[in-house]
Amino acid sequence: MNTRRNFIKKSAIGGVGIVTLPNLSFGLSGAKEKDKLKLAFIGVGLRGTNHLRNALQRDDIIVTAICDIDPNRISIALDKIAKTGQGKPLVFGSGGEYDYRNLLELKEVDAVIIATPWLWHTRMAKDAMLAGKYTGLEVSAANTLEECWDLVNTHEQTGTHMMILENVNYRRDVLAVLNMVKQNVFGELVHFRCGYQHDLRFVMLNDGKSAYGKGVEFGDKGISESVWRTQHSVLRNADVYPTHGVGPIAAMCDINRGNRFVSLTSHTTKSRGMHNYIVENGGVNHPNAKVNFKMGDVITSTIETANGETIIITHDVHLPRPYSLGFRVQGTKGLWEKDGDRIYIEGQSKKPHRWDDSKELIQKYDHPLWQKYGEHALGAGHGGMDFFVLQAFVESAKQNIAPPMDAYDAAAWSAITPLSELSIENNGEPQDFPDFTRGMWVKSKPYNWIKDNY
Repeated sequence: MNTRRNFIKKSAIGGVGIVTLPNLSFGLSGAKEKDKLKLAFIGVGLRGTNHLRNALQRDDIIVTAICDIDPNRISIALDKIAKTGQGKPLVFGSGGEYDYRNLLELKEVDAVIIATPWLWHTRMAKDAMLAGKYTGLEVSAANTLEECWDLVNTHEQTGTHMMILENVNYRRDVLAVLNMVKQNVFGELVHFRCGYQHDLRFVMLNDGKSAYGKGVEFGDKGISESVWRTQHSVLRNADVYPTHGVGPIAAMCDINRGNRFVSLTSHTTKSRGMHNYIVENGGVNHPNAKVNFKMGDVITSTIETANGETIIITHDVHLPRPYSLGFRVQGTKGLWEKDGDRIYIEGQSKKPHRWDDSKELIQKYDHPLWQKYGEHALGAGHGGMDFFVLQAFVESAKQNIAPPMDAYDAAAWSAITPLSELSIENNGEPQDFPDFTRGMWVKSKPYNWIKDNY
């Protein structure tokens, strides 16, 4: 289990680590075999396959192993790898749910990307770090406070780095606004809003046979995410998917690096959306019409930070609505709101107390990463941000340095799920955030996201 332990160890908290992306280069043209990152994939469903496809476009990666318990997904992945001319990787998964541990024993693996159902994220990431593999973990990273601590403790125990693969942190407008934040365009930061607002009824209730948006099955009769994701809505009343919203906000207000989450309160509405969808599309007599969905349709959480900001986070996936992460960034000089693409900066906006279209300023403050590598990101998935999150992971792993979003971030962001659950259970009672850095946030410096080393 000590493979690759000879990598140089660097503490994720003790140093600044990388900026947004270290030594950013689109692969290594003509990279020698010994210099290539030996990368494995645990989970090659839709999300894992997208990471795989992007990885195969780089010439500084060799995909040495893949694992999935679904043989159909293995076949799809092998076909994609074969078309690139790479050799066939070692294949795992037929040995059962824990066959991934055999993959982790391979000396032919330097780093691993985990893209499996949520319940497996922490245990797989722990095992990967214990095996000395640089670990990339899809969101959300953990389900319980115990799992959040497991990620931190295992990183500190082994010295192995872990990166939470939160792609929204690399969205073009998000990085432009981060650029504005770091250049003090909004003044001193005061308040944020964010969330995950996405009609997922057709994803969480889908049998793979009915017309688009009309299936009502989940669990054993479902397909893709409806096999496992829907059960969380049945059993948990919590914000189970907070990181798409809070990840970018955490970067803007330097969480774990001079600031931290202090407390959280959460409230929820009644649950109606999933039941109504089943009745409308499957009929009142369908067995799933009798399922009691515990999760409220709209969950609202408010976080207070050590530096005095507030963050409102919304989880809304059971009702009809357009997609939105609901971003709002507000300071003493002005604010940006994504919904409506509007911005107001005192003294700069065209008219006092009137919104401006944000497109002009978003373009003006376009992040250097997007200016330089935007064309490479086209087609990478999710508007290009999948290119950047994979690039950050690969470049971090090749140098074995602290990633921009580390185990401490994974723990802090993911802790919103169990803390929101506790708060809702106790009528909105405030919940204290654990300090996953054990006090080191006080002296840890923020990442310099705008450093000129691109």
